[in-house]
Amino acid sequence: MAAADAPRLSLPIDCEPGKTCYVEDYVDADPGPGKRDFMCGLKSRDAHRGTDIVLLSFDAMTAGVDVLAAAPGVVAATRDGVPDQPVTPATRDSIKGRECGNAVRIDHGDGWQTLYCHMKSGSVQVRKGDQLERGAVLGEVGLSGLTNVPHVHIGMLKDGKVIDPFNPEDRNTCGTASGTGLWDSVLAYHRAGLFTAGFSTTVPGFDAVKSGAARAATARPDQPLVLYGHAFYAEPGDQLIFTAQGPEGQIFRQDITLDDPQAQLFRAFGRKAPAAGWPAGAYRGYVRLQRDQEVLALRHADITVAP
Repeated sequence: MAAADAPRLSLPIDCEPGKTCYVEDYVDADPGPGKRDFMCGLKSRDAHRGTDIVLLSFDAMTAGVDVLAAAPGVVAATRDGVPDQPVTPATRDSIKGRECGNAVRIDHGDGWQTLYCHMKSGSVQVRKGDQLERGAVLGEVGLSGLTNVPHVHIGMLKDGKVIDPFNPEDRNTCGTASGTGLWDSVLAYHRAGLFTAGFSTTVPGFDAVKSGAARAATARPDQPLVLYGHAFYAEPGDQLIFTAQGPEGQIFRQDITLDDPQAQLFRAFGRKAPAAGWPAGAYRGYVRLQRDQEVLALRHADITVAP
């Protein structure tokens, strides 16, 4: 069996799942052009080769959150110096071949390796050949490579083949949420999540949210600022929490309890412009899906108010 001699994994990031971070994407278990996670749910992306553990804010990344070796081994390769910046069409070509960003690859013996991606530029503190213990600090969570959110991507390989640590024996079957896979402890799986969040200058329709047409990148100072979130598989009692900040601090927070959610839904909240207009500058919003104080998913959105 592929997992018989596999190393056991501890959490590769210094955070508390459900409190200060959450698992967003899993290994894509669909061999074709579609996507599915190890539970046959929606939490993956086509051809995604690892597990993404995401911080709850850019401020947390700035403060510094350590990336940790999930198992003992020898450093096989490192990369540093890739800028921390959200990927855009304009920057996509500049990271070609460096989509993993600043990274560390660890060899655990017998063909097993782990790969840690998207670390903060200048933070990598290990070198090729270093012998590491479990939990050794590799660097800090960053925004380098093919990403627009601060997170660590951990990939697991056996003789170069991608292994899903949540379902290591057979990626072609649905797994179970009750086991640990190759993890030392259970990382809770929830099928509920968020497809997207965005800003608009009016309350959008659901079709516009789903197609992306609702998203606005800029607004005039006299226009409303409306933040929306598109969720899936939420349960009664779950909360969507909307927060937004601008150049002068927080502009709103709204907690919405979902009484009778559908398989897919969206909610929106916003504010009209103040009498003097919104101050010019950058605004960022967060939509958080939460259940009994446990964070299930988070999306952010940005908009610029023109002078």
